[in-house]
Amino acid sequence: MLVAERNNLGALIELEACGERILITDCRVAGAPVPWTGRAIEAASNAVARALTAAGLARGQRIAIISENRVEYLSAYFGAMRAGLVAVPVNHKLAPDTVRYILDDADIRFVFADAGRAPLCLAHVPRVNFDDEAAYRTFLQPGPFAALAPAHDEVAMFLYTSGSTGRPKGVPLTHAGQLWVCGRRRALGVDYGKERILVAAPLYHMNALALAKFACFAGASMVLLPRFDANSYIDAIAQHQCTWITSVPTMMALVMRETEHLAAADRSCVTSVRMGSAPVTLKLLRQVKDAFPGAGIQLGYGTTEAGPVVFAPHPDGIKAPDLAFGVAHPQVELRLVDSAGQESAEGVLELRCPALMPGYHNLPEKTRAVFTDDGFYKTGDVMRRDEQGFYYFVGRDDDMFVCNGENVFPEQVERLLELHGDVIQACVVPVADAVRGHMPVAFVVPRPGAERSVATLKQHVIANGPAYQHPRHICFLESLPLASTNKIDRNRLAAMARQRVMAHLERNSS
Repeated sequence: MLVAERNNLGALIELEACGERILITDCRVAGAPVPWTGRAIEAASNAVARALTAAGLARGQRIAIISENRVEYLSAYFGAMRAGLVAVPVNHKLAPDTVRYILDDADIRFVFADAGRAPLCLAHVPRVNFDDEAAYRTFLQPGPFAALAPAHDEVAMFLYTSGSTGRPKGVPLTHAGQLWVCGRRRALGVDYGKERILVAAPLYHMNALALAKFACFAGASMVLLPRFDANSYIDAIAQHQCTWITSVPTMMALVMRETEHLAAADRSCVTSVRMGSAPVTLKLLRQVKDAFPGAGIQLGYGTTEAGPVVFAPHPDGIKAPDLAFGVAHPQVELRLVDSAGQESAEGVLELRCPALMPGYHNLPEKTRAVFTDDGFYKTGDVMRRDEQGFYYFVGRDDDMFVCNGENVFPEQVERLLELHGDVIQACVVPVADAVRGHMPVAFVVPRPGAERSVATLKQHVIANGPAYQHPRHICFLESLPLASTNKIDRNRLAAMARQRVMAHLERNSS
């Protein structure tokens, strides 16, 4: 049976074409990568499906995976869905009480974990430890398994939002919707069998998980790192001759800082660099182009709720300008809605596509808040569209703040700061102010050896943008803190900004 004819998200691999091909190279053990063929992954997934069925788990019940990246993670993920269960990858970098909230909210009936994450599990929920080899072998039941045929609207998996504001929200995603995502990506006409894709972002995040599914679907070879580390990432490119490299932009920014290591590595194999899940600055884009001169650069965009297929290349072959995502995908409906509720060339992006979630788990009011009456999902991302139809990120609607009566989008100020030669990376957060409403506070990672001049950077922003958005305070850091999804931890920086501004006021009043 061809993959395109399958309708279970756990049965992605086309054995006739990919059975003997190495689809995953598991780099969990440093210096000892383990290759997995399509047939071996299929067998491992079937063994999980048979074991879960034998354990008495019923169709539609939910199982969790709490682990660093490894091939067993994916075989558990695929195997659960083959058995008609709902797979729930869990962000193990969240606070322990938040992890347990997710397990309880999803009504998890079984957990796959590795040794490092096992303490996060609920005591009363059955589990198996990937790293207890004897117990895991005993749990598995090798043999054939016919993947269950789901209904068109049947849920395959939950992903939980990162919970930057309030508790994480469960996002149910269907078999049909996620298979549509895989099919749309494959429809680009590339011979993916020749590609070797590097995946280092955590599999509990849409960025890595969607790419892992697509690689298995399209027959590409995936090099899977257990976690992100800039130097290991660079080494993997050269060692495995990766042609596609993927990352969240903050990960790539950390790679760019390893200048000596990067310069010494063979990067000639890289033909495509994809960055997504967070804004990209022009400075980082130029650095990546210089580091990988033989590669095309693609800026990806997507949401947990609607998936990663939103934009596409221009149908007339027009090259996307710097920082543009692309034009509207022909099978995705898009519109930009301004503050007056009218469609415009700049506003909050609303979209409708086959991958869209049916609604948040057990949160009907939040579901109603993000869906329009005609079924469009309100992303909260403010974008603009140029005359050729290309879309650009402006900022998050909920990140925008008002300073002296003017709207300020932190990402725009960050881009200006990062254009200065002495700045490697910047993050801007608001601090409440009795007179201005809010004031911008910037955290800056300076170039080694650069002068740390607050006045110079303030003047740079004022000279290159509206004066009202210049940062009133600038703090220098050796690196910006990252959240569990490898994005900049804005909440932590906002708390630091409030403390520093308060300390500044106290010093000046004494």
